[in-house]
Amino acid sequence: MPYRKEPFENNEIYHITTRRIGDELLFKDTNDYYRGVFSIYEFNNSNPVEIRKRREARARLRKEQSNGDPTSATLEEDKRNKFVEILVFSQMPNHIHLLLRQIQDNGISKFMQKFGTGYASYFKEKHEQKRKEYFFQRRFSSVPIKTEDQLRTVFVYIHTNPISLCEPNWKDKGIAEPEKVIEFLENYKWSSYLDYIGKRNFPSVTEREFLSEIMGGEESCRKSIEEWVRYKGEIKEFANLALEE
Repeated sequence: MPYRKEPFENNEIYHITTRRIGDELLFKDTNDYYRGVFSIYEFNNSNPVEIRKRREARARLRKEQSNGDPTSATLEEDKRNKFVEILVFSQMPNHIHLLLRQIQDNGISKFMQKFGTGYASYFKEKHEQKRKEYFFQRRFSSVPIKTEDQLRTVFVYIHTNPISLCEPNWKDKGIAEPEKVIEFLENYKWSSYLDYIGKRNFPSVTEREFLSEIMGGEESCRKSIEEWVRYKGEIKEFANLALEE
C-alpha cells in the first residue's frame, strides 16, 4: 500500500488521495461502495479488526437502535482506538478523497495501510481472484492544510469531485446545467456532503463539528457548494493550492 517519506504531524490536517493502480475501478457495484465506506470507518482503529464479526456487531447495533436504544452506536464508536479524525470523504469510481487529521503517531500512514490492505483483499476475493499484482498505487497523494481558507477550499473541492460523473467535460466546457448538478450532489451517497447539510447518510464515519463550524453550519455548507456550481466551477483557486485529483 502507499507510503510517504516525510512524517505526518499530529493534530495537522491533510488532503489525501489514493487511486487504483492503472486507474482501474475501485468500485464495480453498489456493494463495493458500501464496503468502501465501511472500511473507512472500521479500519480507523489500531486494534485488530475482524470484518465478519464487526458486521455482525453493527447489525446488532442497528437492531438495538430500532428498538429504541439511541446510545448504542455512540458507545460502539468509542471503543475504537482511532488513528485519525476523518473530516471529509468522497469515493469515486477509481479513487478516494479523504480529509484527515492525524491524532496518533504515524496515524495517517497506518490507517491508509490498514484500509488499503483490507479493501484490496475484499475486492480481489470478490472480483479478481487470479490477479496478484499491486492493487493501489504505491504512493498516495497528500497536501497539508494550513489555513481556514484552504479548509473551505478543500471542503468544496472534495464534495464537488463527483460532478465529473454527471457532466464529464465540465472542466473544459463549464457546468452546463448547474441546478441538475446541485441535485446530483445532494443525492450522491458516497461522500460526506449529505451529512454536512443535515441529510443523515453515514453520520458515524466523519467528525464534522470542527469543519462545520468553520464553514458556518449546514446551510452555509450547502450554500458554498451551490454558489461554486452556479459560478461554473471556477478552479483557479484549487490549482493554486495544488489540490490535484
